[in-house]
Amino acid sequence: MADPNQRDAKLIQYLSEAYGKERELEMALQVDIAITTKPPYKKRLQQHLKETKAHAKALDKRIRKLGGGKQVVQSLVGQVTAAAKGPLHVVRGDGQQEKMLKNAKTQFTSEQEEISTYLALETFANKVGDTETANLARDIRREEERMAKFLEGQIKQLASATALDEVPANLRRSPSTKSKTTKRKAAKPKKAAAKKSSPKKAAPKKAAKKSTARKTKAKS
Repeated sequence: MADPNQRDAKLIQYLSEAYGKERELEMALQVDIAITTKPPYKKRLQQHLKETKAHAKALDKRIRKLGGGKQVVQSLVGQVTAAAKGPLHVVRGDGQQEKMLKNAKTQFTSEQEEISTYLALETFANKVGDTETANLARDIRREEERMAKFLEGQIKQLASATALDEVPANLRRSPSTKSKTTKRKAAKPKKAAAKKSSPKKAAPKKAAKKSTARKTKAKS
């Protein structure tokens, strides 16, 4: 097979970078799945692991079709990087919720990196007239965006769970909430005093009405 031309060589370069990232994510997901205890979260990670493997397979196929075959180097780089990060995912945080929260944040960052990678690849491929590569990049990007959206929700849930686990209830109240409660309690006696004074103010009016009625009778 002839060497790729300048256009295809650049496409192979970008595809290989995406391939290496997918292989890195594949190993990271395997570690995270093993230490995730939240069932819906674990299930979605397992699903995304399948998607990740499919992405790598599709990228490899496209690279070979364009005349490449050196993506194995990118694969090894990705695996080495993931292997180095793996132990960090296991020992993160004090509690289980916090550990999953930190992993979710890392996964979210990885998804954002992949989204930008595929967005760039899609745009480049369209610009140089490679519709097949552009469509592949677009399809994978959409799956990464769906995963990122899921992780965004998990980060919120896990951050809330971590707050409940790590911070005592009496310390979770904000200063503004406490001050509002104090003001409400202080305002109650004033309202009671106002109610007691209202009948006294009404008494002179009644007396005035009676005296007017007496004068009218006297005149008649």
